[in-house]
Amino acid sequence: MDDFEINNRILLELIDEWIPVLFSIPEEVVLNRRNNQNRTIKQIVGHLVDSASNNTHRIIHMQYQSSPLIFPDYATHGNNDRWIAIQNYQAENWSDLIYHWKYSHLHLIHVIRNVNRKGLDNEWISGTGEKIALRIMISDYLRHFKLHMGEISALINSDKN
Repeated sequence: MDDFEINNRILLELIDEWIPVLFSIPEEVVLNRRNNQNRTIKQIVGHLVDSASNNTHRIIHMQYQSSPLIFPDYATHGNNDRWIAIQNYQAENWSDLIYHWKYSHLHLIHVIRNVNRKGLDNEWISGTGEKIALRIMISDYLRHFKLHMGEISALINSDKN
């Protein structure tokens, strides 16, 4: 089993673990507690939907376009906060958002499982000008996912201290 599949299986386990947790969070907590970026739990979940979507698109483009790929980076210069605001995740139906989060990640896993291994050294130029190989981008997604789920966990437990 390769590293990608190990990450995919961990991501699937985390999704399965988190679904009941997300559904059990009281609305007051989902709407009002904020992390150090001033994001609510709804906005963090929405950001992860955006991350899954943007990474899916980058993975696809990096397999057929010339390398290094010049592709918009939604995560720099405050753009990810613009995405959150424009889509108004704060007002989205919580149940719908949870399912969107789940299925966007299931699709991302499917895309990763079907990556042409010959293109893993293809690069993307990030918003900071850094060249990032497809293999690194795929491998790093689990870290990014865990980071944000850790923020949600901290917000859920912030009143229990």
